[in-house]
Amino acid sequence: MSTAGLSASRELAERYSVVIRGLTAEEWSAPSRCAGWSVKDLVAHTGSNFKVMVDPPPHDPSAPVPTTAEQAQNLLVDARRDWSSAQVADEFLSNAAGALGVLEAMQSSEFASTPMTLTDLGTYRTHQLSDAFAFDMWCHLYVDLLGPDGPVTRDTPDPEDDLVRTAVEWMWTGLPQMCTPVSSVLDRPLGVHLTGAGGGEWTLRPGSELLTVESGITGADTVVRSSATDFVLWGTTRSPWRQHVSVEGDASYAEKVLDTVDII
Repeated sequence: MSTAGLSASRELAERYSVVIRGLTAEEWSAPSRCAGWSVKDLVAHTGSNFKVMVDPPPHDPSAPVPTTAEQAQNLLVDARRDWSSAQVADEFLSNAAGALGVLEAMQSSEFASTPMTLTDLGTYRTHQLSDAFAFDMWCHLYVDLLGPDGPVTRDTPDPEDDLVRTAVEWMWTGLPQMCTPVSSVLDRPLGVHLTGAGGGEWTLRPGSELLTVESGITGADTVVRSSATDFVLWGTTRSPWRQHVSVEGDASYAEKVLDTVDII
């Protein structure tokens, strides 16, 4: 069960809510670090996902069906472009508790193992959706919204192991299906050592079709190293991996693999 993801989602939703309640007019309109989205768009993204969890929209057979997660999310944000910041804030704040309740229900044995396909991102167990929400909120809150790199300056705690680890673990869970080109270039094990909050060691190992990600480093002659928080940056291509990663072993092989990593 993804109880750690549920706990992290609850904590991050509360922190996100506190920030939203204090945003100024200038901050709402500022460009976020998420390419193409303002702060208002960023909040609308998470708030609209909460709304869909609580009150799924009726099926419209005449509406185009998005084929990618990016298209689906952009449609939700685009539908709220003309909303006021107060409307966007209200949707987030009024649906957060309900969405978290749905994520909690997904941990029950009745639903937990049910397969759930997330458009082009792959198919996962229903209980893992809480991990995806935790990753999404940590990344948008601490990377795209708040300083030092985001446009909104607030006092923030140092990265906490439990919250960063949940985000990192979801990234490893999603990597094989979200980044299929990695499997095509991974011809031998590649070790990954992440330091700091959320850190640990993993091995990317070739599989029959898609790669697998295993805890610990075994059988890997090449190991890449960065901090776990930097992994969120370069693993999502918000920042070039070459700015954050050191390589021990075959640098050309590591480069070939890392150039294909783009986790959504």
